[in-house]
Amino acid sequence: MKERKGRRFLRAVSGTALALAWGSFLVGQTPTPTPLPSAAPPAPSATSASALPKCGDCHTDLVAAFAKNPHARALGGKNGDVNDLCATCHGDGTKHVEGGGDASLIQKPQGLKGSEDCRACHQNAKGAHNSFDTGVHANTAAVNCLTCHSIHKAIPKSPFLLAQAPGTLCASCHTTESASFDNKPYAHRLNRGGMTCLDCHSPHATRGETTKLTVQGELPCLSCHADLRGPFVFQHVTGSGGDCLSCHQPHGSNNPNMLLWARVDQLCLSCHSQTPPPKTYGSQPPSFHDLTLPRYRNCTTCHVAVHGSNVSPQLLK
Repeated sequence: MKERKGRRFLRAVSGTALALAWGSFLVGQTPTPTPLPSAAPPAPSATSASALPKCGDCHTDLVAAFAKNPHARALGGKNGDVNDLCATCHGDGTKHVEGGGDASLIQKPQGLKGSEDCRACHQNAKGAHNSFDTGVHANTAAVNCLTCHSIHKAIPKSPFLLAQAPGTLCASCHTTESASFDNKPYAHRLNRGGMTCLDCHSPHATRGETTKLTVQGELPCLSCHADLRGPFVFQHVTGSGGDCLSCHQPHGSNNPNMLLWARVDQLCLSCHSQTPPPKTYGSQPPSFHDLTLPRYRNCTTCHVAVHGSNVSPQLLK
């Protein structure tokens, strides 16, 4: 009996010791909780140009208009972004942005200086841009590229980036010619039906050559009045002793058909006379033309083919 009780006691003592030992083992092996990583310090704010606002963020309308501009298509942009092209004419805009949009911290091409910026690219251009120094509209403080052209605010569908309609631009300087179109009873329908000053004149031409000629070297009148071109077997004026402007006023006239003279006989006799001065190309009317009689004063009653004839040397038909 005593031996059995002793065994229970040993088992109890052994179980308690084992439990204490296992608990001690668990306590000793429990991993210490890993502390959470501390938050990374914030990165310093970028100060490079790439972090600055783009021109289009403020100048939305101007940049949108420039995207349709031939300059944008010709120069292109980084990844097609036209904002990259602004510095071409306006310079580095970093200080302008950092200054809150201060206009004094950005280049604004205008006047003669702005025109020189245009020439930086167009100085070697041919054709329409070959007269920046010698042309009738050569760059001066009064007239320069930006007088007529606008990069950002050109009139809609203008192929030349004109700031205003051609007639309005030309009239700002050429007041006499503009008044003829507006005030004379017989004039070309300028700015109506698609006709403008640029149909007859080249604003970039050299001095004395502002009138556009056809590919045959003829006056621009024949670009519209092609039925009067000829060639005729019997020419009159053109090809002999003058041209359209020998009889007509191109900008407007008080006389029908935009003639230089009110009376047809006076116009004809300005050439068809041997009375000096000056001695002109036309032959004198025959003796039976009694110019004191009204029937002989309207020459075109008989000489109807005044622009030339393939039948009559006297231009009778």
